[in-house]
Amino acid sequence: MARFTILAGLLAMLIAGRAFAAAPRVVASIKPIHALVAGVMDGVGVPALLVEGSASPHSYALRPTAAKTLSEADVVFWIGPELETTLEKPLVSLSAKAHVIGLLRADGVKALRGVSAETVDGHIWLDVENARAMVTAIAETLSKADASHAQSYARNAADVKAKLAALDENLRVILAPAQSRPFIVFHDAYRYFTNRYGLNMLASVTINPDQPPGARHVAELKAIIARNTSICVFVEPQFQPKLMSIFHESANARVGVLDPEGSALPPGSALYTDLMQGIADNLVRCLSVP
Repeated sequence: MARFTILAGLLAMLIAGRAFAAAPRVVASIKPIHALVAGVMDGVGVPALLVEGSASPHSYALRPTAAKTLSEADVVFWIGPELETTLEKPLVSLSAKAHVIGLLRADGVKALRGVSAETVDGHIWLDVENARAMVTAIAETLSKADASHAQSYARNAADVKAKLAALDENLRVILAPAQSRPFIVFHDAYRYFTNRYGLNMLASVTINPDQPPGARHVAELKAIIARNTSICVFVEPQFQPKLMSIFHESANARVGVLDPEGSALPPGSALYTDLMQGIADNLVRCLSVP
């Protein structure tokens, strides 16, 4: 009788183990994507983050611990080689058994061209509608990889999308008074944000934050500043090149800070809202000065 009781208990534990299977090992490349994935996985599991701190996704060097994380992953979410160029080869070699999802090509994501017609702007998360489309793709991918938690993923995705809709409305109200004010950004990362909210971005200092602009472009930027009696020039916290001091010297230019990737924010599901809210607040703070 005791043996039967023990066997029955073991069988019950096995059944329970199958019913409450562990979540898949999920990896997200950068903080904004990690935030959306974390929101969809809330209560089920916690995704790992590859590009931590203030590291740039444009020139990220994979560390041994990150390489191990990739090699053990079941699902990997990233934007694509258009943004995280240095991750392309590691994803092929280390994540051969994982489902690797390039969100730039997810259904519903609307990509914009970069400076030239041949390039695609990879900063797709800076349009809230793209974020909503990515949440759908993330939930569908996770539900296929982990059917036992499909209802949780669907419920969480609906909650995240409702919060994104509220965020979008809030940003429109905040940014409306600053729509006509001119500004220059440090690197070519804000097209999605400025297009969505009708902002007057005139130029960017550089296309790639790791590459300085040429002398001709610097002269063009100085001319833009000279033509505008009041203009904001935005730096980024993880990039403080000496070049920006050239623009600081102009009496016409005020200086603000924008952070398109949330480098100074702690990772987690709240980061996306904090990131977008921070961009809007910093824009308005600089652009609203008379």
